[in-house]
Amino acid sequence: MTLKEIQNQALQLPTGDRWQLVQVLLDSLKREVKPNPKRRNLSRLRGIAKISATTEESNPQADYATYLTEKYQ
Repeated sequence: MTLKEIQNQALQLPTGDRWQLVQVLLDSLKREVKPNPKRRNLSRLRGIAKISATTEESNPQADYATYLTEKYQ
């Protein structure tokens, strides 16, 4: 069966069946083109967003100014 014959037969299907055919074809293409991503170990990211304990005396602006001063010395 040629591609043209398949196209002609698909166009004769009811609308619901054509949508189902489209979905099946798209799913098969997705599996072929984009394989499942590998699972990776996230333990190396542990603590990356850790917030240091702040006290009531902490001043974010002063902390940032100190950070910039140390960074550009």
